Amino acid sequence: MKRFSLVLFVLLFGVTLFACQVEDQFNLEVETEIVVGLEAAYAPFNWATPEENEFTVAIDGQAGFYADGYDVVMAQEIADALGLTLVIKAYSWDGLIPALNAGEIDLIIAGMSPTAERALTVNFSEEYYRSEQVMVVRNDGDYANATSLIDFNGARVVAQAGTLQDDLINQITGVVHQETLNSYSDLVNALAYGTSDAFVAELPVATGIVQTNNQFTIIEFADGLGFEVSDEDIIVSVALRLEDLDLLDAVNEALSNISNLSRQQIMQDALSRQPQE
Repeated sequence: MKRFSLVLFVLLFGVTLFACQVEDQFNLEVETEIVVGLEAAYAPFNWATPEENEFTVAIDGQAGFYADGYDVVMAQEIADALGLTLVIKAYSWDGLIPALNAGEIDLIIAGMSPTAERALTVNFSEEYYRSEQVMVVRNDGDYANATSLIDFNGARVVAQAGTLQDDLINQITGVVHQETLNSYSDLVNALAYGTSDAFVAELPVATGIVQTNNQFTIIEFADGLGFEVSDEDIIVSVALRLEDLDLLDAVNEALSNISNLSRQQIMQDALSRQPQE
């Protein structure tokens, strides 16, 4: 009798827990808005601007400022496909996943790679952009003619905190792996003032930086001469809470309807719009 009671309790508890998990999901039938988190400081993926245009979305809680960039356009595409109003909130990079899991935002669309470590606490959509990892150096520096990672032996190399780019630095033999910096503005300043010899970035980000800083150049590597990377190192995906499985399916469906040609054009347009420093 006791065994039966225990089994019945476990079954009832399991049903209740499952019901709670389903109820706690983002409800596509009820919700009217979808809240997206990003940095608004990672051009061309996302940035903040005081000027409104056809691509911008107001940043919630920051009067007079708008988010623009590749991520914003993709977020709008997803919101439109889901029939929801897009709301944008800006966070520091390290604050994005905590904000997602605290329920402050519904999605992270911020140039985030779906690493195995992050996948322990959040779900990831299919990729919405594929890039490559490169180095940014000064035109007049010692590494302007580098063609392989070996050429950076002894170089002072830095990356943004909490990113896979920081992990990639360890692949450079003899590198001086500098302490991470908080933003790409900090990386640009470190390179401009000579406290670093190079930093690691995704190609679109590097392209945007070089377009607005003519003293810099990009070092791209031929196959076998650059970073050893997996898919998670060169793709970016939308992050969602683990329980939001219905929303994950809906986001993936929305992404499947955006062609690769359209994605490339959205990125090119973002590069042409990004702030000129």
